[in-house]
Amino acid sequence: MASDPGRGQRGSGSRSSGNAEQAGLPEDRKPQSDEAHSAFTPPLGVPLPPAPEEEHPTSEFALPEGLRPEGPGEPEGSAFAPPGSTTGQTPLPGAAFTPPHGIPALSLTKEAPWQDRMRTMLRMPIHERPVPERVERAEEEGGGPAAPRVLDLTLRIGEILLAGGEGAEDVEAAMFGVAHAYGLERVEPTVTFTLLSISYQPSLVEDPLTASRTVRRRGVDYTRLSAVFRLVDEITSEGITLEEAYRGLAEIRRNRHPYPSWALTVSSGLLSGAASMLVGGGTLVFVAAAIGSMLGDRIAWLASARGLPEFYQFVVAAMPPAGMGLLFALAHSNVQSSAVITGGLFALIPGRALVASVQDGLTGYYITASARLLEVGYLIVGIVVGVLSVLYIGLQFDPGLQRLNPEQALRLYNEPVVQTVASMLLALAFCVLLQQERHTVAFATLNGGVAWVVYGALTATAHFNAVPSTAIAAGLVGLFGQLLSRYRYASALPYVTAAIGPLLPGSATYFGLLNFAQGNLLEGFSSLIKAASLALAIAVGVNLGSEIARLFLRVPGITEPGAGRRAAKRTRGF
Repeated sequence: MASDPGRGQRGSGSRSSGNAEQAGLPEDRKPQSDEAHSAFTPPLGVPLPPAPEEEHPTSEFALPEGLRPEGPGEPEGSAFAPPGSTTGQTPLPGAAFTPPHGIPALSLTKEAPWQDRMRTMLRMPIHERPVPERVERAEEEGGGPAAPRVLDLTLRIGEILLAGGEGAEDVEAAMFGVAHAYGLERVEPTVTFTLLSISYQPSLVEDPLTASRTVRRRGVDYTRLSAVFRLVDEITSEGITLEEAYRGLAEIRRNRHPYPSWALTVSSGLLSGAASMLVGGGTLVFVAAAIGSMLGDRIAWLASARGLPEFYQFVVAAMPPAGMGLLFALAHSNVQSSAVITGGLFALIPGRALVASVQDGLTGYYITASARLLEVGYLIVGIVVGVLSVLYIGLQFDPGLQRLNPEQALRLYNEPVVQTVASMLLALAFCVLLQQERHTVAFATLNGGVAWVVYGALTATAHFNAVPSTAIAAGLVGLFGQLLSRYRYASALPYVTAAIGPLLPGSATYFGLLNFAQGNLLEGFSSLIKAASLALAIAVGVNLGSEIARLFLRVPGITEPGAGRRAAKRTRGF
């Protein structure tokens, strides 16, 4: 049963010959391996399809010719949006959903003041801030300014503004604008009472760069403050280089004060004399209040030169005016001693720091506001110590001083012409003490006269309470000051701080101190509470007037409602 090898060979040969015949090959030839055809090769006689052009390759997802793409379907909604079928349901109260068309883009035009442009983005989350429209500038060597130098310039500018009494929000806006102008987009400035810091993160994968600066010395010079505002405007709008900005800042620091020290002393006396006229003082009262205030100013300068803290400077500055009034009272002259002391207090009450503290608190900078308010408290305590020391000594000599009786010393004085002139003279003297630029003095003086006219009309004619009358008059001061500052692209402080001088609570403060010296604690506390209420009304009124100006004068380029400065949400008690 052996197999026949020939049979297998013949069978395979017959199959091979059959395949060769089907392939059209000679019977004695087999197809080679390199001539084998692919399964996708078309049969013989069928022409090959044309090769696609290499310059215009087509995707396998391309639509065939003759078909049109479908129109866009319904836009995809947010995963957090309520479903469309829940029309009868009530959405969650207070729920905020992403707008269907996204967050509106802001177009911050260069025609708007830089304060408005930067304040618009300051309270926005960093991922929602639009890229500002920066001016093309001549780039420094190496592809632009280095980030540490930009941060240093930013901190130096913020230091001058904060030391000059500017509000924390405006200081942050200035720092924000300078950093953005030089290409640092992801920046976060932080301002407290004595510390400035700024953090810059180039990207999400790089470490942040942080710099800080401490404000150790404070000084009032509104001319320097206005020059810094102009420098920030040039940086953000005109595109000056970093070296030019440093040179401009150095020139601002080297500039001397516009008024010499003797002019400040004379202005201090002029302020106290004008304040004494507001409460019914005559020519002799004017001279006595002016002399007492000038003596106090000179003694305070000597104390400052010896390195004494500011608290003791206020103590010694309050003593000469109180001593001058006490001398007239001991001499039993016809001079109103209380008007002399009240005029001296007007020159010492820290109205500028009080307005700044309340403004910081109302805009959400509570740490800075608390520190400023604590500073105001220390300064007022210094005034109290100085005045009470003198009054206590006087009462030891003559316990029955009728000229210092708070019920009889100052009666209702209503002389509109005299008081209006005195209020404008007081505001003028305040402008010199604040080292304001000369072109701002006239506007601030007129603003102070308007404030007193409004206050006098409400209290004497309409018989309003003193607190709401003060708030309304201060609101007009803040409104006009903000409008003037927006017109000139400058700070509002030169137009506001001097104008609130006639509204300061000098009389109520004096009554409280005198009652304390005489042992009438309840009456003293009542007078001091009234003084604190008047001071708070001034600060709130100024801030409200400024906010009203910002509310109605919108930033050019912002058309969406609610796209301006964002405020903090109400916490609802938790």
